[in-house]
Amino acid sequence: MSFNSKKQLAQFLAEDIGKRDITSALLSKKKISADIISRESAVIAGLKYAKEIFALKGCKAKIITKDGSKIKPNQIIMRITGNADKILTCERTALNIITRMSGIATQTNELVKKIPNKTKLYATRKTAPGLRYFDKEAVEIGGGKKHRLRLDEMVMIKDNHIAVEQSLLSLIKKTKKKYKKFEVEVENTQDAILAAQEGATIIMLDNFTPTQIIKTIKILRNKKLRKNILLEASGGINSKNISKYGKTGVDIISIGSITNSVKGIDVSLEI
Repeated sequence: MSFNSKKQLAQFLAEDIGKRDITSALLSKKKISADIISRESAVIAGLKYAKEIFALKGCKAKIITKDGSKIKPNQIIMRITGNADKILTCERTALNIITRMSGIATQTNELVKKIPNKTKLYATRKTAPGLRYFDKEAVEIGGGKKHRLRLDEMVMIKDNHIAVEQSLLSLIKKTKKKYKKFEVEVENTQDAILAAQEGATIIMLDNFTPTQIIKTIKILRNKKLRKNILLEASGGINSKNISKYGKTGVDIISIGSITNSVKGIDVSLEI
């Protein structure tokens, strides 16, 4: 399944327009130019998609600052030329994409700076339907990693899978018959040891405290199991405590809030 951004953006625009933009249709037919301006400092993202949105209505957009750039308040980030009614019809959909993606990129960047370079920050699948590819790309622009985009990319055994199967070991053995790589979510050190012994690629330490993680890593090292796995910390991690988790020695920190609780960046279109 490939992602068609143009098709998705066209759907977003059509959803906003309905039958037609009855207000913009009242305007005199004239060509204008308009600027999209930042209202706060941010890591900008989503400009290439905003450009695609304007292009759907025959407008030309020039990107002034590239995605991933750090911008300041009142900075021009894009200039659009075209028919006035078409520009204004596209305005809100384009701004929404920039606002959301820039918010995610900015928040991700702030978190990445709080952890060691060797520890990677990953997004989760906690995204709004229809926005996953945009959200995950924004995470990458901010310096993070995507994790899984879809369920078909990698086996990830979670608590409810184990609850149905009633045996973590049984489920891992079933997995190993079909797949070489897989991730296991665990809630205690014993299950982490089991998953490592059974050849898990990634072990997610779910809702572990930093102290619990350090103890678990020590035990895995003593059993000579640490080198063969990637360890992921997840659950209850935020901007206030991420530095502590970064110091534990995990390879990955995953945070759902960077995509499901995003604070949008304020941008506006000015004629």
